[in-house]
Amino acid sequence: MTAEVGQFALILAFVLAMVQALATLWGAHRGEPVLMALGRAAATLQAGFVILAFGCLAASYIACDFSVALVAQHSNSQQPLAYRFAATWGSHEGSMLLWVLILGIYGGAVAAFGGTLRETLQARVLGVQGLIGVAFLGFLIFTSNPFLRLSPAPAEGTELNPLLQDPGLVSHPPLLYLGYVGFSVAFAFAVAALIEGRVDAAWARWVRPWVLAAWVPLTAGITLGSLWAYYELGWGGWWFWDPVENASLMPWLLGTALLHSALVLERRGALVSWTILLSILTFSLSLVGTFLVRSGILTSVHSFAVDPQRGIYILGIITVTTGAALALYAWRAPSLRTGALFAPLSREGGITLNNVFLVALAATVFLGTFSPVFIEIMGKDKISVGPPYYTRTFAPLAIPLLALVVFGPMLNWKRDNVAAVLKRVRVPAALALAAVLIGLITVGWKGVVSAAALGLAAWLVAGAFAIPGRRWWAGRANLRRSIRTTPPAVLGLSLAHAGLGLLLLGVTGVTAWHSDKVLTMRPGDSTVFAGRTLTLHSINLADGPNYQARQARFDITGRGGPYTLVAERRAYASNQTTEAAIHVSPLGNLYISGGDEVSGGIVVRLWDHPLIVWIWIGGFTMALGGLVSLSDRRLRLGVAARAPAPVLVPSPVPAE
Repeated sequence: MTAEVGQFALILAFVLAMVQALATLWGAHRGEPVLMALGRAAATLQAGFVILAFGCLAASYIACDFSVALVAQHSNSQQPLAYRFAATWGSHEGSMLLWVLILGIYGGAVAAFGGTLRETLQARVLGVQGLIGVAFLGFLIFTSNPFLRLSPAPAEGTELNPLLQDPGLVSHPPLLYLGYVGFSVAFAFAVAALIEGRVDAAWARWVRPWVLAAWVPLTAGITLGSLWAYYELGWGGWWFWDPVENASLMPWLLGTALLHSALVLERRGALVSWTILLSILTFSLSLVGTFLVRSGILTSVHSFAVDPQRGIYILGIITVTTGAALALYAWRAPSLRTGALFAPLSREGGITLNNVFLVALAATVFLGTFSPVFIEIMGKDKISVGPPYYTRTFAPLAIPLLALVVFGPMLNWKRDNVAAVLKRVRVPAALALAAVLIGLITVGWKGVVSAAALGLAAWLVAGAFAIPGRRWWAGRANLRRSIRTTPPAVLGLSLAHAGLGLLLLGVTGVTAWHSDKVLTMRPGDSTVFAGRTLTLHSINLADGPNYQARQARFDITGRGGPYTLVAERRAYASNQTTEAAIHVSPLGNLYISGGDEVSGGIVVRLWDHPLIVWIWIGGFTMALGGLVSLSDRRLRLGVAARAPAPVLVPSPVPAE
């Protein structure tokens, strides 16, 4: 009965999503408190029923109920319990159930914690969320039902893709979806504000925590996905510009721009139309990622389904959702007040320039991801867009953006002057110059680009610490009190910018100074690589829970040794995976991948990855910074509805 209960819960959630959408939108339009309250109750109940449906599918996996088709196709009794549970979202249908689960939870959270919102605004936000829920619950029920039964039920199921049987599956997809779906709240706020004709500082204060709540898990999810690919795929890379990797990067770039523009709107009442547009486009690009992994339109190792019909359904959702929102924006935008004026050299000006670069980067990634499709539709030859394209297009835009990051928090609101700004950044500039000189001394003039990149990383980290440092220096007469009263948002900003610098440090090290080697080794053979001596001690077989592993044991001496690493090649019932042996160090990783067997030995691939660990330390530091900012009480308090006046200005009536 578990599957039937889950199916019934999904149907009830679908009905409640329709009630949520219709009751709240009509109630807000008519000013009916009863209808708006009904919509809030429907949102809460919808979240509860989707949680119940998800729990039923998870219980079917855990109990190995192979009469459920999805369980039989993606799990078997030999899989460890953690992977049987994580298999709940390891398929197309299961991942879509996770999608609507998170959507329902966000909607329930808006209903539960939106008490400080204007009642009509909260109702319209929930109404838009309800419409999105109707679309995706309908997609799930009518095209991707996760509770279909098999009769007769098989005695054993087909195992989950071996590449997914990893701790990364437990956390990576949920984090990404918390980010993707979280931006639906910002989208709903934008559409609701356009319907109301009221976009003001209070609106920005309400929406910014929701944007941050989506940005934090998306940042952590992208970082974790990069780490997972690095150690699991055995190819020694951390980013491949895969279409679905790009699909996560694009909303992250626009979400970062949205965070900054919402701050300007909140503090200065500027960038009104731009913030609304970013809210729409960020969620639209999140939907694009959902489309990519399910349509088969682009080849990706992340694809859940190659099904054009289901892809067309999602494409229809994207078209209707984005098209309707942009049409509403086009109608309302001419009437939106532009907000307070500011000088080019000001914090508002710096954030605006920051936004321009971030949007340009997102456009570059979008073009690189979809240009093969566009060219093929035009009837021309198929092309492949890979890392060389992004090296030539993404990097030239990213470098000036990174150089400008430090200036933003150092600028005053409204207007500033060049001499004062240069004085504030003199310490980060001096440290950056020192880093460049150290780099040149270490690698010589041939490595001037790498030395400059090290200087840019130092500039970012030093500039990040200068943000609270400037505040503490001003309050140095009572330094302890100054530190204690520093708002968490300031510390979070500092951590996020420092994380960006650490990430750049890792990228610079592994890009500029990595080395690799491929050779055949037999037990007893030794080789010298990157200042280390590696000896293949033995090759043995070992049994895992649901696989057999060939383990190659290496003894390493020199440069941090001695230590032992074990590289595995695991044979599952359906496929094989490579489990790399990695020695992690702040200065660099030794990466060993054991390949095919060759006449008593194996093919061994070696990589030396200087500073690479700082990529992930930097990514998680950025996410931690967002989390610290989210803990700031000022971000969690709504602004009273009575204070701000509407900013929708009626169009002038032409003279007769």
